[in-house]
Amino acid sequence: MPNVEHCITLFQERGDSEYGGEAVTQREHALQCALLAEQKDASSELISAALLHDIGHLLHAHPDDAPDSGLDDVHEELGDRFLTQIFSDAVTEPARLHVLAKRYMCTTVEGYHAKLSQPSMISLQLQGGLMSADEVAVFEQNLFYLDAIRLRQWDDAAKIPQQQTPPFEHFVKHLKAAAR
Repeated sequence: MPNVEHCITLFQERGDSEYGGEAVTQREHALQCALLAEQKDASSELISAALLHDIGHLLHAHPDDAPDSGLDDVHEELGDRFLTQIFSDAVTEPARLHVLAKRYMCTTVEGYHAKLSQPSMISLQLQGGLMSADEVAVFEQNLFYLDAIRLRQWDDAAKIPQQQTPPFEHFVKHLKAAAR
């Protein structure tokens, strides 16, 4: 059964892979996102969600440029199946919902879509594009939708090349505190 050590190992083994056309690696993106959460005094659960929200990218064998080829790797679903074996909903739900949060914000926040990076715009289309009114209502009924929105904002900001962050080990205390 997966545990916190499996998360660490995945980042050690695959964290240097490209982050979907962005100018940072999977590890750099995860660390920047977790640091942003920590700087906002988020809970250990939400910091863990920020660190691990894209772990699904490390669980499949698709090429890094899969979205450019028109392939949605459904990383949020892969990550959710993995993370639910280790963490509670306070970690897994914001992570699972981060893709829906992008669709939600593109639909409900004026000007948000224009702020997305080019790779995020490409993946948005593969992930379903704008939400319908019914999808918006369903998203807002999830107990963790506001955490997912916070995570999405950190996700969007965590793409700065050469950004200094603490090492992965710094965040392990949050993973251990948040684990079941």
